[in-house]
Amino acid sequence: RPCPIAAALEVVGDRWSLLAVREVWMGNHRWSEILAGTGAPRDRLAARLKALVEAGVLERRQYQDSPPRCDYHLTDSGEQLIPVLTALKEWGREWATSP
Repeated sequence: RPCPIAAALEVVGDRWSLLAVREVWMGNHRWSEILAGTGAPRDRLAARLKALVEAGVLERRQYQDSPPRCDYHLTDSGEQLIPVLTALKEWGREWATSP
């Protein structure tokens, strides 16, 4: 039977996807900012950002014509992930990190 948790994990169920969403939420919209904030390998980050755009979690917006450059912004779908990230942060603070 279809499981919404499994379906959600197909979209955002890896480390780099959620960290990319976190970076965009925190105001880091450009590729270099997201890369620096996540520490992800370049090829993985590129793949995750592309997948998040295709899934409708992020959108690309062109901010420069020559050469063409885009940045990333949360969609409504991405905004609805913020409570999930907040809950993961609180859980991680309580159970996954040392004081």
